[in-house]
Amino acid sequence: MPESTPPESTLPASPDAASDDALAALAAQIRIWARELGFQQAGIADTELSQAEARLQQWLAAGYQADMDWMAAHGTKRSRPAELEPGTLRVISVRMDYLPPDTAPVKLLKQGEKAYISRYALGRDYHKVIRKRLAQLATRIRAAAPSSGLGRAFVDSAPVMEKPLAAKAGLGWQGKHTLILNQQAGSWFFLGEIYTDLPLPVDTPVENKCGACKACITVCPTDAIVAPYQLDARRCISWLTIENKGDIPEPLRSMMGNRVFGCDDCQLMCPWNRFARHSGEADFQPRHSLDQADLVTLFNWSEATFLENTAGSPIRRTGYTGWLRNIAVGLGNGPASDAAIAALKARLDFPSAMVVRHVQWALDKLERPRV
Repeated sequence: MPESTPPESTLPASPDAASDDALAALAAQIRIWARELGFQQAGIADTELSQAEARLQQWLAAGYQADMDWMAAHGTKRSRPAELEPGTLRVISVRMDYLPPDTAPVKLLKQGEKAYISRYALGRDYHKVIRKRLAQLATRIRAAAPSSGLGRAFVDSAPVMEKPLAAKAGLGWQGKHTLILNQQAGSWFFLGEIYTDLPLPVDTPVENKCGACKACITVCPTDAIVAPYQLDARRCISWLTIENKGDIPEPLRSMMGNRVFGCDDCQLMCPWNRFARHSGEADFQPRHSLDQADLVTLFNWSEATFLENTAGSPIRRTGYTGWLRNIAVGLGNGPASDAAIAALKARLDFPSAMVVRHVQWALDKLERPRV
């Protein structure tokens, strides 16, 4: 890994002079530094997000945010970067591929006794990985432009409209499933941002190339993509299994299959992901065989084992009771094996009433006479 602060000879000349040439040179250098730090692409956007702000307000008014109250918090700071960080003129947006090789996600979804965990969550928490790299990038920028008073980095951790900003920065377009799509790399990547007061030249957004395709809408197991570019989180398996702290609505449980943490179906079906590239980041490689684990094995984890095996993992976000709730649903949707039924019965006296309700649902389903 290169040093956090590059040698003086590599810095563009006099970016603080704010000449067009100096700023363009710094922008080009930022892209080089980003690649050196493991990002596949970096782009620069201005802060005008009025259209995205209007779409956000419509989405909130429809109640599609479920109980994610933070989406409505902070007033207009989310859509007006200078209100969050005064002085912000530009946003540097980066992306980092995360898809591990050889995880066979489509095959796994057809194996009812296995647990499907969203590919982004198989390894280390991306927040930690990307935040460290962004901090190094910000350090280099400050060294090149000492008069800059800004350089705050964000990784899905503050009121930031990361997808509209990424689209403005030319990293891709926002697809009908609402994720950013890149013509050369699909959508299997994380995003991060640096807010800066440097008036860097901005990139040109790319053309939306979804066309008439509706593959992501058609494949969604719970019909959560209610219209192109509109996602109802209340039906989304990612919200149901991660952010949701209550019961999973019964009508949706059978639709979830073996998806116990997140869902990738809209990405798996997207034609643009035939161009996706596997990640070489060691931190994003699967831990504890989570890319091929049996549901029964995971359901039998004690809380201590759960905490040990999910240390530094995004899976921690759902908590132990949420983990058991999700896997109970997965077991109920899987084969009625003796091992699955025994594992579920062993949890009937679990302290959480929510977990017990899902366990009972699964047992009722597995022990129901088959026609």
